[in-house]
Amino acid sequence: MPCPAELAHDLRVHRKLSEEILAFVESESAALRRENGRPALDTTDPRKKFLAQLSESLDRIRQHRIAWLRLEFSERKSHPEIVELLRENQNLLMKILVLDRENEQALLRKGLVPSRRLASANRQRPHFVANLYQRNSAM
Repeated sequence: MPCPAELAHDLRVHRKLSEEILAFVESESAALRRENGRPALDTTDPRKKFLAQLSESLDRIRQHRIAWLRLEFSERKSHPEIVELLRENQNLLMKILVLDRENEQALLRKGLVPSRRLASANRQRPHFVANLYQRNSAM
């Protein structure tokens, strides 16, 4: 039997980690807005650390998710704090993604991204692969 208390605990841990990541991305954004626009520190190491922690946290939540979905709806409904924690985590994730994307664009505008790290031009063309298949299947 899955324990909703364990899921709630892991969701709180995940929320705390997400808040730390958001604070890091916000500090990076503030550094980019400064006059010189160049972040003072290399952000690779903290990102790698956060990625490892995030992967571990998501693995724990995935395990809980399977058990959570096997519960009867009435049982799940009796734990509204889990739904609220999921919503909070989702909101934090969206804030992180939007701000990180803005930071990435600021770095690109200022020419601070090495050319080897630039995304493919086709990244901005979501139907590129479908169009490519369509053109080649007509032959």
